[in-house]
Amino acid sequence: MRIISAAKLNLVACAGAMFWAAATLPAHAEEVGRVGVDWVGNDIVIEALADPKVAGVTCHISYFDRSLWDRVSKGNWFEDPSNSSIACRQTGPIVLGDIDTSAGGEVVFSEGRSLIFKSLRVTRIFDAENQVLVYLTHANEVTDGSAKMSISTVPLWQN
Repeated sequence: MRIISAAKLNLVACAGAMFWAAATLPAHAEEVGRVGVDWVGNDIVIEALADPKVAGVTCHISYFDRSLWDRVSKGNWFEDPSNSSIACRQTGPIVLGDIDTSAGGEVVFSEGRSLIFKSLRVTRIFDAENQVLVYLTHANEVTDGSAKMSISTVPLWQN
């Protein structure tokens, strides 16, 4: 009888947990544009995000990306502003997957905006009465929430 060490069991458990986490992560956005806004190298970044559970819907998010020079000059190394904007459109036939229909919705995208404590999120909310998908972009912070947000809607009506 072969005995497996605790270290090997921990390694297998960690690998399994990492695989499960990767399989359940929100969607990945692809950068489609970058516009310089000042002489120190700050940019507005535009990313495309296909909803992973709703085929035929693509969202474009924009946000401010601080340059290294701006970080050095202001002394705030690890944080980007919470400002963001979103526009979502039908880009093909809409096919709803297994989406969360609760009032709190479901996070479809999340990206860190500071070293640990802040992230930019896109949350999808299903408005069943009006047959509309609502996409909300907002910052999520551990201590202080942000009132900076933007929404976009995609109707589910059919001709």
